[in-house]
Amino acid sequence: MTIRDIFNAEAAKRILITDGAFGTEIQNWKLSEADYAGTLTLGHDQKGNNDILALTKPEVPEAIHRAYFEAGADIAETNTFSANRISQADYGAEGLVREINVESAKLARRIADEYQAKDGRPRFVAGAIGPTNKTLSLSPDVNDPGYREIDFDYLKDVYREQIDALVEGGADFVLIETVFDTLNAKAGIMAAIEAGEALGRDLPIMLSMTLTDLSGRNLSGHTVEAFWHAVRHARPLTIGLNCSFGAEQLRPHVKVLSELCDTLIMVYPNAGLPNELGAYDEAPETTAGLVGEWAFAGQVNVLGGCCGSTPAHIKAIADHVRGMAPRQVAVPAVRTRLAGLEPFTMAA
Repeated sequence: MTIRDIFNAEAAKRILITDGAFGTEIQNWKLSEADYAGTLTLGHDQKGNNDILALTKPEVPEAIHRAYFEAGADIAETNTFSANRISQADYGAEGLVREINVESAKLARRIADEYQAKDGRPRFVAGAIGPTNKTLSLSPDVNDPGYREIDFDYLKDVYREQIDALVEGGADFVLIETVFDTLNAKAGIMAAIEAGEALGRDLPIMLSMTLTDLSGRNLSGHTVEAFWHAVRHARPLTIGLNCSFGAEQLRPHVKVLSELCDTLIMVYPNAGLPNELGAYDEAPETTAGLVGEWAFAGQVNVLGGCCGSTPAHIKAIADHVRGMAPRQVAVPAVRTRLAGLEPFTMAA
């Protein structure tokens, strides 16, 4: 069986659980700049460079991975959201991209295998890839709408460098998450497809869109249905939503994806909306109850948490949905389905 087959087989048995936030959990360690930098001499302040901890203080991401597996997670997402050449340039660490990703994936793989060995339940590692701080669809210059800081091929190469390193370290899947620009995601998809072809095997892709307003669009303007039409060709292992809002605000958009997509649905919302200080107050039981509504309605296959979620949130979710039947994958009618910012379905 391929890793796609194994994952689908597990998802047919139960609702799977992915892990929760890394950024807010790392903040709880109250690390100093010296903790982040370790023995590296990069000439830039490293405080806030969470990804580099795989090299300088690996006990931090290791403890977080362990806490999420103890809480009931089936999937570990690597601590590599910004471990790409573009984002690491802010810290003068672009030359360490391969090393960061390899070590992060090795760390997650080792702990996942350890927990699988304990009880025989498969554990998976998703190589997490963030959107970078650049956008292919929009100009950063209001006076020049046609200007772009980077082009598609450059971003594809940036993603390819990261993906190759994550796979080398032992990641099972490529998780292209927090997609605010659909074209950025398509660059990631192309990079993952090319990486799989180079390996000579299927390299499953997970896709997770983030919404920028309650109308259900991302920053590049796509609705959730249009986004699905734009990426369905990649045969993603999962499609879904993360970040943006709490579960309450994502409810109608989860329903749309659930009824539309002929693949698994994975949703990991923030722990509610941030308060005036930027902190997240939503209690684990509240989050679990809200996402549990999706599970009860048969709308999801994988659940977890994003910003503000903790191991306590993941445990509450796992406990709440235990025994609930997973969503049955939709079988949509065969149609030509296209997308601009809005979906277009051609009549039969």
